[in-house]
Amino acid sequence: MAMQQHTNEIHLEAQGAVTILDIRGDITAFSESALGDAYRKASEQGAGKLLLKIEKEAYINSGGIAVLIQILAQTRRKDQRVAITGISEHFKKIFNMVGITKFADVFESTELAVQALT
Repeated sequence: MAMQQHTNEIHLEAQGAVTILDIRGDITAFSESALGDAYRKASEQGAGKLLLKIEKEAYINSGGIAVLIQILAQTRRKDQRVAITGISEHFKKIFNMVGITKFADVFESTELAVQALT
């Protein structure tokens, strides 16, 4: 029996000076290609401020956390500002424990995140 490939649907959207990566689906190691491609596209378009908008119901495993950390490391090298929104309280605690919140602030809503980035 073949395993089903997990894919993410990621939409890029500009809201003023902020580029929103609207990430649909769970974030796992299988997300690396889709997230990496979306991030590269946003960077090529000159994005200096990024918002990772994650679905509240999304499951994020250790592979997904590793993918997010890789992207956040790239944003730091490129001096891009990043915020995250949409995650549950559980994942806020995990993001804090693994250090993701050192690279990106977490906000309750898209509006608050965009306001903080601008």
